[in-house]
Amino acid sequence: MKPALIGLIGTLILTGCSTVTYSGPGLEPIPGSITYNGQPRSKLTKSPVGSAFPHDFIDQYGQQVEETYIIQPDRSLIIAHRRYKPIRFFGD
Repeated sequence: MKPALIGLIGTLILTGCSTVTYSGPGLEPIPGSITYNGQPRSKLTKSPVGSAFPHDFIDQYGQQVEETYIIQPDRSLIIAHRRYKPIRFFGD
């Protein structure tokens, strides 16, 4: 009985951890983002729904930014993650 209970609790915990939905609005676009002036005109028809891809650019303040986009079921894009990279001088 005890191992079955521990197994059930473990299964519930793992199920809760692996369930991820991206139904929220995502991050607000900034200048340089693919979606800054609205959704792109060309739809990503060959990429599978839910797939992610990165985009690197320099923002309006000269910082290097890396964003990760996720393709939604309607083929629109949301920004799931944004990271500002440190400025490196002289190839450090």
